[in-house]
Amino acid sequence: MTADSGHADSVDGPIGHPTGGLPTPLAETLRYGPFHRALREAIAHRGLSLARLRAHLEQLGVQVGQSTLSYWQRGLRHPEVPRAIGTVRALETVLRLPPESLLGLIGPRPQPYAPRPVPAAFAELASAWAETAPLLAEFESVPEAGRGNAELEVLSVHDTVSIGMHREQRAITTRLVVRAMRQGPDRYLAVHQGDEGSLIDNALVRAGEGCRQGRLRRQNVSRGLAVELLFDRRLAEGEEHVFSFTIVDDTGGPTPGHHRTFRDACASYLLQLSFHRRALPARCIKQFRVSAEATPVDVEELVCGLGGVVSAYYGHVGPGIAGVAVEWT
Repeated sequence: MTADSGHADSVDGPIGHPTGGLPTPLAETLRYGPFHRALREAIAHRGLSLARLRAHLEQLGVQVGQSTLSYWQRGLRHPEVPRAIGTVRALETVLRLPPESLLGLIGPRPQPYAPRPVPAAFAELASAWAETAPLLAEFESVPEAGRGNAELEVLSVHDTVSIGMHREQRAITTRLVVRAMRQGPDRYLAVHQGDEGSLIDNALVRAGEGCRQGRLRRQNVSRGLAVELLFDRRLAEGEEHVFSFTIVDDTGGPTPGHHRTFRDACASYLLQLSFHRRALPARCIKQFRVSAEATPVDVEELVCGLGGVVSAYYGHVGPGIAGVAVEWT
């Protein structure tokens, strides 16, 4: 059993307008601002954890991510007007503050961050993806061919590639951490391109934690596959979500390695290749290119350990193409 530490008045009782006076420091902050300080002091005064505060807001029908509340009270982000007006009013109710006391502090504010640039299309980074654009256009969730997932920020990607005894790529398991840029995203569109000789019609998709498979499309000419991974709910703005999936595609020839195309910046990318003990590579080379035609700017020869695993880590990667090239004897 857990409980929020706080004041003697019951923070879990009926939610309503304030019934008593506020401490002088909090009253002054509500009068003069800034918003983030007023919110932080009001939360502390009522003794609510952010998780409990979010639960109270949900009772009022307001969906907001716990991370968003954290950003607001630390001043890292500011509520956007007019979209956040309903949420701020609900905060006044839950925190038992005078009406308009927080709302009067949010006003128009200059954006603290530069606008997020539109991610490059796959075809702009790698010519091999050009034939896949019509495949992506079949999905209603993609407003423009090759520019999906616009409402999600990819924070971290971990790819694990299994390579068989005939040097073929057998399966790729991917785990992602994403953050909702605005209220509402409920899916991720994943794209896969098989190695030379791959029979893409035979490829399988297995949804893992945090998602289930939605629509699936294939294209033989490009050996391309696109699949929707559906979340169990719509994400609130600022909410983070972890999910994983596996693509089994083991009909291609000897793999030249694995590369991931990043259309936008990503804070963390870990790629691991697991080789069959009877098919170890001659060389594995970590590479990064800003486009398929560009000269690699980050090249490093990697060691294949005793367990047959090669690992390449990228911090703050993209836009561009990151991966490991494999050379066989």
